[in-house]
Parts: sequence; C-alpha cells; structure tokens
Amino acid sequence: MSENTFLAAALLLILNSFQPSISRATETEQKGRPNILFIIADDASRDSMGVYGSTYVDTPNFDRIAHEGVLFTQAYNCNPKCAPARACVLTGRYSWQLQEACNHNPFLDKRWVFYPFLLEQAGYCVGYTGKGWGPGEFAGYDASKTKDKLNPAGHPFLKKTIKPPYKGINNIDYAGNFEAFLEQRPKDQPFCFWLGTKEPHRGYGKDNWKLDGRDLSKVTVPAYYPDNATIRGDLADYAIEVEWYDKHIGEALEHLQRHDMLDNTLIIATSDHGMPFPRVKGQIYDDGFHVPMAVRWGDKIKPGRIVTDFITFPDVAPTIMQAAGLALHPQMTGQSFLPQLLSDETGRVDPTRDHTLLGKERHDIGRTDGEQLSVGYPARAIRNDKFLYVRNFKPDRWPSGDPKYGLMNCDGSPTKSYLTGLSMADPDFRFYEFSFGKRPQEELYDMNTDPDCMLNLADKTQFAEIKAVLWEQLQQELSDQGDPRILGNGDIFDYYPNRHISRQQDLYEAPDYDPVKLFKDRFGTSKPK
Repeated sequence: MSENTFLAAALLLILNSFQPSISRATETEQKGRPNILFIIADDASRDSMGVYGSTYVDTPNFDRIAHEGVLFTQAYNCNPKCAPARACVLTGRYSWQLQEACNHNPFLDKRWVFYPFLLEQAGYCVGYTGKGWGPGEFAGYDASKTKDKLNPAGHPFLKKTIKPPYKGINNIDYAGNFEAFLEQRPKDQPFCFWLGTKEPHRGYGKDNWKLDGRDLSKVTVPAYYPDNATIRGDLADYAIEVEWYDKHIGEALEHLQRHDMLDNTLIIATSDHGMPFPRVKGQIYDDGFHVPMAVRWGDKIKPGRIVTDFITFPDVAPTIMQAAGLALHPQMTGQSFLPQLLSDETGRVDPTRDHTLLGKERHDIGRTDGEQLSVGYPARAIRNDKFLYVRNFKPDRWPSGDPKYGLMNCDGSPTKSYLTGLSMADPDFRFYEFSFGKRPQEELYDMNTDPDCMLNLADKTQFAEIKAVLWEQLQQELSDQGDPRILGNGDIFDYYPNRHISRQQDLYEAPDYDPVKLFKDRFGTSKPK
C-alpha cells in the first residue's frame, strides 16, 4: 500500500466516525447557480485541524465540512504569506505572475481582476467580513485603515461585533456579519461571500491556555522546536485561536441551514498559510505552505471522500468560476479542481496532478543587501508526493530578515523570544539555526520520512540525479509560466515598493528613502510592469 493510499484510508476512517446528518438540496436549488462561501483562517496550520490528526486542537466544524464533502490532503498556497497567498486565490494566478502582488504589503494595482467581482458582474451578490485581501494598499486606499472601502474580496460587512473570551481575539463577529449579509441580499440572487477570520494571527493573550484550563501534555511540539513549557504554552494559546476560527465555521453553517441554503452553497474552508511561529509562516518548508482544505456542496459532492490530487491557491478562482457556470477570465492560469469535487473517486483522481510549485520574494521589510534596502529572500520550490526541492537564489541573505533589525519575517512570540535568547553554547541553539540561520542554495527533503524538513539531502551523492531532475522540471515549468526569477529579471521583485515608506525610513535611519521613486527611476514608470 502506497503512502498516499494509506493516508487516505486512515483519514477516511476518521471521517466516517462522524455521523451528522446531511440535508439534501431541492430540485429547484440544484438547477440554479450555487452560492459560494469561502472561509479562510489567518495563519492556521494544516495539522492543527482534527481531521488531519491534531490531538490538541478541537475543530469539529472544519471536520464536519470534510465529512460531508471532500478533504484534500495535498492542498498548497503557492506563496506562504498573507497578501501574496490571498492574491493567488482572488486572481487565479501563480504568485510569480502577479508582479507587485507577489510581495507582501504592496501597492496593489487596479489592473488585476478578482473573482468576486467577476461573479458580481454575472449577477451574484458579493460581500466579505473580517480579513479579505491584505495587508497592502488597494486601488489607492489603505486597507488597514479603513472599514468602508472596497476590498478585492468584496463589499465589507463589518458592523457586528462580539465580546471575545480572551485577550488577543478580535471582536469582529464574523458569522454574525455573514448572517447580516444573508438577511440583506436580494432573494433572487445567488451570493458569493468571503469569511476571513483574523485568527489565529498574533498577538495572543499570553497564557490564555491557563484561563482555558488546557493540558500542556496534550500539545504536539514539531521536531524543529525544543520541547519545553514555553513552546507548549505558546502552542496552546495558538490552539485557542484556531478553535475560534472553527467556532465561526459552525455558526456560518447554522445560518445557511436556517435560511435553507446549506445544500446549494459551495463551501471551501482553508487557511492562508501555516501558524505564526518561527520556521513556519513565510518559509518554504512544508508546514508553511501545506494548507488545510475541505469542500462541501450538498449532493454535488459524494461525502467523506479523501482526494490526494495536488491543488494550489491559483486553482480556487477557476474552480469557483466553473462551478458558477462562467467562462474563465483570460488572466487566470490556475486549473479548476471541479472534476475532483464532482468525482466519486477517492485518492488520486487525476494522475497528472502529482506536484505543485511554490515560491516567495519579499515578505516583510528589514532585510538588506549592501546598499539596497528592503530586499526579499527569493526562493522557488517543487513539491511532489515524495520530495520537496527548494532553490534559494540569494543564500547569502538572511531568510527571516537581518538579525540587526529583529528577524522581521517572523512574528514576535514567546517561541521566537526563547530561540533568539539562546547563547551559542546552549544545547538548544541548533533550534535557533533551524529557524533563523542562513540556508544553502539547494535543499531536498524526503517528505515521507521527514515531514518536518529537518534533514537536507541536497548534498548527498545518492540523491544527485533526483535533485537534478526536480530542478530541471522546476525551471521548465516556471519558464513556461513566465517567471521573471527564472528568465533573468527576478531582481525587479526587490524594487516593487513596500507601502510602509515612513516605517522603512525610520527602520533604516534613511529619511530620504523613497521606494516608489526608486522604482520609477529604475524602470521608467511608477506602475509595476
């Protein structure tokens, strides 16, 4: 039995242990266009969901979607940071095809087309709550400073608030705002709604786990961290916020049920990338880019299925467009996974969907290269059933940002503080190196035996041929997609301006630093191209 077949069988047993009832869509609903509910967490790891095997995070509502629909075991985000990952979802394009939107915190240009507004043009009622696309500046508006301006995810529904149980949890009533949207929508229109929680993004209330009565002995600590009370407590605080995301999934399902709309709604539940911890969020390792994905759609989907086909965030928009019966926009380069949803098969439905491509450029500020400020950490990767191959194009740079600026491509946390507080003589210092040390140009990991990506096989002679084949495949496919990094023009990503100009001036003590002007001077235009 293969690894994937074994995993599929094991997960199927977990799913079939649940027995909630599955209501059926009416014949009238089946003939109409489906509603679309896209639910996305902010920084929740795949392995934090119970259906993927978590033992210390309780996610009955995400698990319910998987039980009543299909669970994907090989879903990926293309670029493991909020703004670029969400841009891939909304545009249906690979990150390296998105120019300035490949980076975090960009000035997002109006030329991109977003699937919610394509659906709106086709007669859908469109809205969002919580976190849509971002962080960044969209069409001249600062998305972080306004609650009443358009977002690529839709029209805002943000008025309803709720008292959170603990410090660190946002007071937006995500499910309540979804209900408000349902109440006001024209009854003769299908809807497209984006429900984006701001959890489990940091910061957390420290030691919320004590207030919640959590048992730290149940926490699972990844191999790239030392196992101690600090790390376990941080992970337990994180678990509380993942469960807040799951709570709103359950309430959203209840609202749909009450409005008799559950079975004619295509529901996609996922997360933009892995947890906000060192070596995960923003990093090209499996826990950073391997995301949870469960989909429910009434009788359209045979319930309890496990699919191992590789899907990626650029595939979401084409899938939604096709499900709505609409032609794909020429901008979209992703591939619809609607056939995987409608199939009766489990396991690998399409044998050609056996790998995915990943990459990153600049995420956060705080990395320099000589006189050049706010540069990225360019990397590309290919992940298949067996291996992860990573190409780091600038291995002389710090992957998580320069230490002198605080390793800014890693959120502050008790875990980060513990690791950065270690001395080189401490036996745990190797864990600091795992998270923050410089990396070789090539990395190769056996994903079946080393899912935490701890043992780099790239310099082992017995893997030389495998490495060469994967690098050739990666280059060819990225070249076919027009990736500037492969075609010799990749340094343009370092020049796309980060919108936090005054913050960069203060950080680098460079009051004249103007990335917008630098881009214009170098490329002859203030617009990315």
